[in-house]
Amino acid sequence: MTKTSRGGRLVRLLRSLVLAVAISAVSTLGLAAYWHLIGGGEMSLHGWIAMGLGVLGTVGLAWGLMALAFRSDRDGWDDRVDNHLDPGIEGSEDRKDEELYY
Repeated sequence: MTKTSRGGRLVRLLRSLVLAVAISAVSTLGLAAYWHLIGGGEMSLHGWIAMGLGVLGTVGLAWGLMALAFRSDRDGWDDRVDNHLDPGIEGSEDRKDEELYY
């Protein structure tokens, strides 16, 4: 991998991260404004901190899990799974529908 392609990937990654954080921040502020508009109570500083950490944690977890799924697919980890105990792998043409477990 060349130095320029790594730099390009990093720029795209940072751009995506900034976009995700911006969308989350705008959505959070919009929901807070709506909550205030309909007569909901004020949220304390601790509430804002907890909400921010919750949003960041959720986005980070989703991002991490999707990255692992894409890496697993690209590297072929899913192809190397041992399925010898799967009843549908071998001899499925000889089996009747009553024998299959759904």
